[in-house]
Amino acid sequence: MQPGKDQSRRRLLCAAIAAGLLVMATTMRAEAPVGRTAAPGEWTAPTGLAVPGLPGRTLTMALRAYAKARARGDVKTPILSIIDYTLPSTEKRLWVLDVERRRVLFRELVAHGKRSGDNVARAFSNVVGSHQSSIGVFRTGECYVGQNGVSLRLEGLEPGINDHAAERAIVMHGAPYVSTEFAAQHGRIGRSFGCPAVRPAIADSLIHTIRGGTLLFASCPDSTYAAGSAYLRP
Repeated sequence: MQPGKDQSRRRLLCAAIAAGLLVMATTMRAEAPVGRTAAPGEWTAPTGLAVPGLPGRTLTMALRAYAKARARGDVKTPILSIIDYTLPSTEKRLWVLDVERRRVLFRELVAHGKRSGDNVARAFSNVVGSHQSSIGVFRTGECYVGQNGVSLRLEGLEPGINDHAAERAIVMHGAPYVSTEFAAQHGRIGRSFGCPAVRPAIADSLIHTIRGGTLLFASCPDSTYAAGSAYLRP
């Protein structure tokens, strides 16, 4: 097939998947009972600063980054995704929050880069070919269909920290090595080349929920990042 026709076919396939997932996501938000992974329930913020399982310091930073991004016009949709790389890969360390409705839409496992660490990510990079995860503030782009199925482009908004994300092909996608079964066998989930990979079973619905200009904040144990980030300074 000619390249132009192939790209058009991929765009149409992605659009069709997104349309179908819109119905799925709407139903999930309206009908999923509290306690399910996709919608664990209510949370209180910013006064209570409590999201089940999410360290308060990480939530505080994520909300600060979200408020700064909204004020700067970087994002407009009230969906905030948070990855806490201070937690091991065997824990569900990815949250997707509906900020206005104060609901947890997803809490999931998420992979880190193979050169970032074993079960715990300790090293992060903005360098092409590093195979390490990137931290900081990202804006989600559009989805596309690649070798890992439906995938989500991520735009790093912090120069020198994650602004090479697109060049590094850092995207969100599903991966079979992200599972509790893999973790039970290996003591960690599988690792990526730097992408925040998630379980294939929820990848499509999660990607549709956060696609198109929402904020993703990836936290790490390095306090120097928090002190230097323009999104975290008062």
